[in-house]
Amino acid sequence: MNITLHDISKMLDHSTLQPFLTQDDIRRGCEIALQYDTASVCARPGDMVLVEKMLRGSDVKVCTVIGFPHGNHKPEIKLLEAKAALDDGCVELDMVINVGRMIGGDEQYVQDEIDMICRTAHAADAKVKVILETCYLSDAQKVRACEMSTQAGADWVKTSTGYGSAGCTLDDLKLMVASVPKTVQVKGSGGIRDLDTVLAARAIGATRCGVSATEKILKEAQERLKNGTL
Repeated sequence: MNITLHDISKMLDHSTLQPFLTQDDIRRGCEIALQYDTASVCARPGDMVLVEKMLRGSDVKVCTVIGFPHGNHKPEIKLLEAKAALDDGCVELDMVINVGRMIGGDEQYVQDEIDMICRTAHAADAKVKVILETCYLSDAQKVRACEMSTQAGADWVKTSTGYGSAGCTLDDLKLMVASVPKTVQVKGSGGIRDLDTVLAARAIGATRCGVSATEKILKEAQERLKNGTL
């Protein structure tokens, strides 16, 4: 089956998470997402009111991050952040696990946090992507984090914040796809800057990619579709 531009655009969560972005930058990010009909705009928690207003009535989802980027907020702070985002109209939450607790073997702590955010989001008809920050985890820890996310009812498992020591790798995506059932999707994020990487992620089985180079990727897709080289 031939891939379409819509297939690619609906894989992309347009990321506007850099700390230096102004409100005008966030507006421009929403305009890009609306122009290309991406899956979502993933913006900072403090931008949710603006993003929801900009995207209202469109098919582009309002998304934010929880416990970003290090995952070490207290659980009650993550919960308050999630509730505030949901109140602001957010429908997708990308939550960072407590990486240090995961590495240290305190799986119950990590599990309880994931459970808490998933229950809260799902009660509001919102979805959760659990960010593992794979660059810091062993393969065995990545598999366990995927299993724990599945048990909690997560909608996606996600590789990275983009603020760790490394980002998404295709090997990590393969491992994660193999470690979750079909009911749990996989998102790659962190360092994805070109169309070929998005297509490779898609071929592996990832359904979303977090990117800030949205225009570049989709302009290349348009050109390659036009030339019959996609």
